Amino acid sequence: MNLTKKNKKLALSATALAIAAAGTFGVVTANAANATGAAAPAAAPASGQNLTTSTHLTVTAATKAAQAALNAAVKENQKVSVAVVDRDGNTLVTLRGDGAGPQSPESAERKAYTAVSWNAPTSELAKRLAQTPNLKDIPGTLFLAGGAPVQAKGAPIAAVGVAGAPSGDLDEKFAQAGVAALGK
Repeated sequence: MNLTKKNKKLALSATALAIAAAGTFGVVTANAANATGAAAPAAAPASGQNLTTSTHLTVTAATKAAQAALNAAVKENQKVSVAVVDRDGNTLVTLRGDGAGPQSPESAERKAYTAVSWNAPTSELAKRLAQTPNLKDIPGTLFLAGGAPVQAKGAPIAAVGVAGAPSGDLDEKFAQAGVAALGK
Protein backbone atom coordinates (compact mmCIF):
# COMPACT_ATOMS: atom_id res chain seq x y z
CA MET A 1 0.00 0.00 0.00
CA ASN A 2 1.50 3.31 -0.97
CA LEU A 3 1.34 6.47 1.17
CA THR A 4 -1.42 8.18 -0.89
CA LYS A 5 -3.79 5.19 -0.55
CA LYS A 6 -3.05 5.04 3.17
CA ASN A 7 -3.86 8.79 3.56
CA LYS A 8 -7.14 8.32 1.67
CA LYS A 9 -8.08 5.40 3.92
CA LEU A 10 -7.24 7.44 7.00
CA ALA A 11 -9.29 10.39 5.75
CA LEU A 12 -12.26 8.14 4.99
CA SER A 13 -11.93 6.40 8.38
CA ALA A 14 -11.84 9.77 10.15
CA THR A 15 -14.94 10.88 8.25
CA ALA A 16 -16.78 7.68 9.21
CA LEU A 17 -15.84 8.19 12.87
CA ALA A 18 -17.08 11.80 12.77
CA ILE A 19 -20.40 10.72 11.32
CA ALA A 20 -20.78 7.99 13.95
CA ALA A 21 -19.95 10.50 16.69
CA ALA A 22 -22.48 12.92 15.28
CA GLY A 23 -25.20 10.35 15.77
CA THR A 24 -24.19 10.06 19.41
CA PHE A 25 -23.34 13.64 20.27
CA GLY A 26 -25.22 15.65 17.63
CA VAL A 27 -22.16 17.46 16.33
CA VAL A 28 -20.22 17.17 13.10
CA THR A 29 -17.34 19.29 11.95
CA ALA A 30 -15.97 19.47 8.46
CA ASN A 31 -12.98 21.02 6.86
CA ALA A 32 -12.42 22.40 3.41
CA ALA A 33 -10.33 19.49 2.18
CA ASN A 34 -11.67 16.47 0.34
CA ALA A 35 -10.41 12.88 0.78
CA THR A 36 -7.40 13.52 -1.46
CA GLY A 37 -6.30 16.46 0.66
CA ALA A 38 -7.10 19.02 -2.04
CA ALA A 39 -9.00 22.11 -1.04
CA ALA A 40 -12.72 22.14 -1.78
CA PRO A 41 -13.81 24.55 -4.51
CA ALA A 42 -14.69 28.04 -3.27
CA ALA A 43 -18.37 29.03 -3.19
CA ALA A 44 -19.44 31.10 -6.17
CA PRO A 45 -20.42 34.66 -5.29
CA ALA A 46 -24.07 35.62 -5.75
CA SER A 47 -24.67 37.72 -8.83
CA GLY A 48 -26.40 41.09 -8.87
CA GLN A 49 -29.65 39.70 -10.23
CA ASN A 50 -29.93 37.47 -7.13
CA LEU A 51 -29.47 40.33 -4.66
CA THR A 52 -31.67 43.07 -3.38
CA THR A 53 -30.88 46.26 -1.54
CA SER A 54 -32.95 47.84 1.17
CA THR A 55 -32.96 51.06 3.12
CA HIS A 56 -32.59 50.90 6.87
CA LEU A 57 -32.73 53.54 9.55
CA THR A 58 -29.42 54.07 11.35
CA VAL A 59 -29.23 53.63 15.11
CA THR A 60 -28.38 57.32 15.38
CA ALA A 61 -31.54 58.27 13.47
CA ALA A 62 -33.64 55.80 15.49
CA THR A 63 -32.32 57.33 18.72
CA LYS A 64 -33.14 60.83 17.42
CA ALA A 65 -36.71 59.76 16.61
CA ALA A 66 -37.18 58.02 19.97
CA GLN A 67 -35.86 61.01 21.90
CA ALA A 68 -38.08 63.42 19.93
CA ALA A 69 -41.14 61.30 20.71
CA LEU A 70 -40.22 61.13 24.39
CA ASN A 71 -39.57 64.89 24.51
CA ALA A 72 -42.99 65.57 22.96
CA ALA A 73 -44.62 63.46 25.68
CA VAL A 74 -42.64 65.12 28.48
CA LYS A 75 -43.76 68.57 27.24
CA GLU A 76 -47.33 67.42 27.87
CA ASN A 77 -46.47 65.82 31.23
CA GLN A 78 -47.06 62.30 29.91
CA LYS A 79 -45.14 59.26 31.14
CA VAL A 80 -44.54 57.00 28.16
CA SER A 81 -42.15 54.52 26.63
CA VAL A 82 -40.96 54.76 23.04
CA ALA A 83 -39.65 52.06 20.72
CA VAL A 84 -38.22 52.28 17.22
CA VAL A 85 -38.08 49.15 15.07
CA ASP A 86 -36.40 48.55 11.72
CA ARG A 87 -38.05 47.33 8.51
CA ASP A 88 -37.88 43.75 9.73
CA GLY A 89 -39.53 44.59 13.05
CA ASN A 90 -36.32 44.30 15.06
CA THR A 91 -36.06 46.77 17.91
CA LEU A 92 -33.39 49.41 17.36
CA VAL A 93 -34.08 51.66 20.36
CA THR A 94 -36.34 51.60 23.40
CA LEU A 95 -36.64 54.48 25.85
CA ARG A 96 -38.69 54.14 29.01
CA GLY A 97 -39.66 57.55 30.27
CA ASP A 98 -39.53 58.40 33.97
CA GLY A 99 -42.63 57.00 35.65
CA ALA A 100 -43.85 55.05 32.60
CA GLY A 101 -45.89 51.96 33.42
CA PRO A 102 -44.34 48.48 33.38
CA GLN A 103 -46.40 47.42 30.34
CA SER A 104 -45.42 50.41 28.22
CA PRO A 105 -42.04 49.29 26.77
CA GLU A 106 -43.47 46.07 25.33
CA SER A 107 -46.62 47.83 24.15
CA ALA A 108 -44.53 50.48 22.38
CA GLU A 109 -42.48 47.79 20.63
CA ARG A 110 -45.58 45.91 19.52
CA LYS A 111 -47.22 49.10 18.20
CA ALA A 112 -44.08 49.93 16.21
CA TYR A 113 -43.90 46.36 14.88
CA THR A 114 -47.54 46.55 13.80
CA ALA A 115 -47.08 49.93 12.07
CA VAL A 116 -44.03 48.80 10.07
CA SER A 117 -45.63 45.47 9.17
CA TRP A 118 -48.59 47.15 7.45
CA ASN A 119 -46.97 50.50 6.60
CA ALA A 120 -49.78 52.38 8.31
CA PRO A 121 -50.47 54.16 11.58
CA THR A 122 -51.86 51.75 14.15
CA SER A 123 -54.93 53.95 14.66
CA GLU A 124 -55.88 53.17 11.04
CA LEU A 125 -55.06 49.50 11.47
CA ALA A 126 -57.24 49.27 14.58
CA LYS A 127 -60.21 50.27 12.42
CA ARG A 128 -59.54 47.27 10.15
CA LEU A 129 -60.28 44.88 13.00
CA ALA A 130 -64.01 45.36 12.41
CA GLN A 131 -63.69 43.65 9.01
CA THR A 132 -60.87 41.25 9.92
CA PRO A 133 -60.88 40.54 13.66
CA ASN A 134 -58.32 37.74 13.39
CA LEU A 135 -55.58 40.29 12.54
CA LYS A 136 -55.12 40.73 16.28
CA ASP A 137 -54.06 37.08 16.51
CA ILE A 138 -50.81 37.68 14.60
CA PRO A 139 -47.95 37.30 17.10
CA GLY A 140 -46.17 40.48 18.17
CA THR A 141 -48.85 42.87 16.98
CA LEU A 142 -50.90 45.39 18.94
CA PHE A 143 -53.76 47.14 17.20
CA LEU A 144 -54.00 50.24 19.37
CA ALA A 145 -53.21 53.80 18.34
CA GLY A 146 -49.62 54.83 18.99
CA GLY A 147 -47.55 53.38 16.16
CA ALA A 148 -46.39 55.35 13.12
CA PRO A 149 -44.39 54.07 10.14
CA VAL A 150 -41.25 55.75 8.82
CA GLN A 151 -41.16 55.68 5.02
CA ALA A 152 -38.60 56.16 2.29
CA LYS A 153 -39.92 56.34 -1.28
CA GLY A 154 -43.32 55.15 -0.07
CA ALA A 155 -41.98 51.97 1.52
CA PRO A 156 -41.70 51.35 5.27
CA ILE A 157 -38.15 51.37 6.61
CA ALA A 158 -38.92 51.64 10.33
CA ALA A 159 -41.64 52.64 12.78
CA VAL A 160 -42.00 54.52 16.04
CA GLY A 161 -44.28 53.17 18.75
CA VAL A 162 -45.37 54.99 21.90
CA ALA A 163 -47.34 53.62 24.85
CA GLY A 164 -48.34 54.89 28.26
CA ALA A 165 -50.32 58.09 27.67
CA PRO A 166 -53.97 58.06 28.79
CA SER A 167 -55.15 57.75 25.17
CA GLY A 168 -53.94 56.19 21.98
CA ASP A 169 -54.43 59.51 20.23
CA LEU A 170 -51.75 61.05 22.45
CA ASP A 171 -49.45 58.05 21.99
CA GLU A 172 -49.77 58.41 18.23
CA LYS A 173 -49.25 62.17 18.35
CA PHE A 174 -45.95 61.56 20.15
CA ALA A 175 -44.97 58.79 17.70
CA GLN A 176 -45.63 61.17 14.81
CA ALA A 177 -43.35 63.73 16.51
CA GLY A 178 -40.61 61.10 16.42
CA VAL A 179 -41.19 60.44 12.73
CA ALA A 180 -41.22 64.19 12.00
CA ALA A 181 -37.84 64.61 13.70
CA LEU A 182 -36.29 62.43 11.02
CA GLY A 183 -37.25 64.94 8.35
CA LYS A 184 -35.31 67.73 10.04
